[in-house]
Amino acid sequence: MGRRLGQHFLDDPAILDRIVDALDPAPDDVVIEIGPGKGSLTRRLAPRVGNIIAIEKDEKLAEELRIADFGLRNVSIVEGDALELDWAAQSAIRNPQSAISFKVVGNIPYQITSPLIEKCLSLPAPTVVVMLVQKEVADRLVSTPGSKDYGGLTVGVQAVATVEKLFVVKAGAFKPPPKVDSAVVRIVPLAEPLVSGPERAGFRAFVTGLFSQRRKQLIRSLRDLAGLTREATAAVLQRLQIPETARVEVLSPSQLVALFRAACVQL
Repeated sequence: MGRRLGQHFLDDPAILDRIVDALDPAPDDVVIEIGPGKGSLTRRLAPRVGNIIAIEKDEKLAEELRIADFGLRNVSIVEGDALELDWAAQSAIRNPQSAISFKVVGNIPYQITSPLIEKCLSLPAPTVVVMLVQKEVADRLVSTPGSKDYGGLTVGVQAVATVEKLFVVKAGAFKPPPKVDSAVVRIVPLAEPLVSGPERAGFRAFVTGLFSQRRKQLIRSLRDLAGLTREATAAVLQRLQIPETARVEVLSPSQLVALFRAACVQL
C-alpha cells in the first residue's frame, strides 16, 4: 500500500527528532502532518505541541493509526487527500478560540511535492513548513540566479517565502528505500511577500512561461510570452535596466516580479 502511494517510511529516532526540532515546536502549536504513515514522526512530535492533525490518504494506514494505542489525546487522524482538504479549517476546529495559525510537517511523496509546496504557500499560509523532499527538489528550492538548479519552482517559492535546506537523509534510512536521497527543508512564508495573493497565479504562469524558453534572450522570450512588440519589450527591459540579451535564469525573484508587473502594464 505504501509503495503504491509513493510512501517511504522513516523510523530513525535521531532523524525524526531533528525534523521535530526544525519545526521549532511550542506547547500551543497546531500542526498539520502530511502523510503520517505508521506514526513514527507523530509520536516524536505529539509531546511537544498542542494538537496534531495527521492527514493520511491511505485508508488502511489511517485505520491502523486510529486503533493504535498512541496514548496521545492531542492527535486527530483525518483520512483524506492533503491537497484537497482545507488545512485552515482543520486547524480552526482544534483551536477555535484563536486566530488561524498552524504549522505543517511531513515526509512528502515525491510525486505530489510541487502541488503540496504550492498549497503550503497559498493563503492563509502556515507559519512554517518543514518537509522531507527529494534532494534534487531541495537543491532547486534554495538555488540562486545563474545556477543550474535555478528555475520556475525556485522563483515561485522564493518570491513568497524564505527556504533553507537543513540536512540530507540518505535513501537507506527509509523503508522501503527510495532510489534517491532526500533532504529536509524549512519554508517560512514572508510577512511581506514580493507578490500579493491576487498576483500569484499570474506570476506563476509568467515565470513558468519564461523558464520554458530559458535558452532564448529576454527580448525574444518576453515578447513571445507577453505578446508585445519588439519596441515595447525593449522599452520594458530598458526601464528595468535589464540587458536585452540577458536570459531569464540570471534574474533574481525581485527582478522577475518587477518584469511581470511592467509587462502586464504594457498588455
